[in-house]
Amino acid sequence: MATKKEIKEHLIIALEELGQIEPWYDKSYKSWVFSHPAYPVEYSGDTREEVIKNYPLYLQDFIEERLNDNLSELTKKKTIGRGGKRKGAGRPEGTKKEQKKRVSLPLDIADWISMPNTISHLRALGIPTHRHF
Repeated sequence: MATKKEIKEHLIIALEELGQIEPWYDKSYKSWVFSHPAYPVEYSGDTREEVIKNYPLYLQDFIEERLNDNLSELTKKKTIGRGGKRKGAGRPEGTKKEQKKRVSLPLDIADWISMPNTISHLRALGIPTHRHF
């Protein structure tokens, strides 16, 4: 079960992702509405101020349900925002991936290259890794 501190941390991150809450007036419903494509949370109210005030509360409820793993699979697929990326998760700052290039090769050669230690053996042969033109 998610703690209040954890929910608050995730809410702060989600609100930073959303930026400023700018409701719009929906003429068909005759109310002010705000939603964001990163979160499946929508709120409508009689005034802009009401929407700006209450949308974070609805977003907080959504984050709590997500942290407690109480969302349907369909809702999980719709949620594309980070909304609480764990601190320290991912690649450490300053580290870089080795550059790669996609190449189409005949299957027999591709199978040979994908064998264990083949790439390290090729590097040991001193084959140049980049070209100078």
